[in-house]
Amino acid sequence: TKMQKYLLYNSVEPEELPTLKELSTTEICKVWSGMSRYIYKHLLQKTAVEIGIGTFAVVSVHANVEDGKVLPVERPMFILNKPLKMFYNLECDEIKLPDETPVVQPDFEEIAAEMHFRQEIVEQCVQETLLCFAGALRENKEVEFSFR
Repeated sequence: TKMQKYLLYNSVEPEELPTLKELSTTEICKVWSGMSRYIYKHLLQKTAVEIGIGTFAVVSVHANVEDGKVLPVERPMFILNKPLKMFYNLECDEIKLPDETPVVQPDFEEIAAEMHFRQEIVEQCVQETLLCFAGALRENKEVEFSFR
């Protein structure tokens, strides 16, 4: 499966990631901005987006409000894949995707066209960034991944 390549027994060195090596930080950020817009568009339509290491989805959670009342609210969340969680021995809340939620894979052709990049570059940039992320999980490093 796609996810298996993110189960790393050894850490990934930057020189093993040819696309990230060639791209500037600005270009990498541009790719992830395009990815972010794509994910956002799907979340608005209540569609989840699976990106190899996990899934972005809108999930119903219960928020505590004043007077001890509990309100159901929908919020966007990233749900890490279970095998990845087990492989890296991570503690995360168990969040289940509602069965009726449709799940899509990123359409790299669409994302690339919108930002005038080549499709292979966008796809490899995303995959290599996720490999770096998995490498950081493996090494137990702090990672900050911000999406607008």
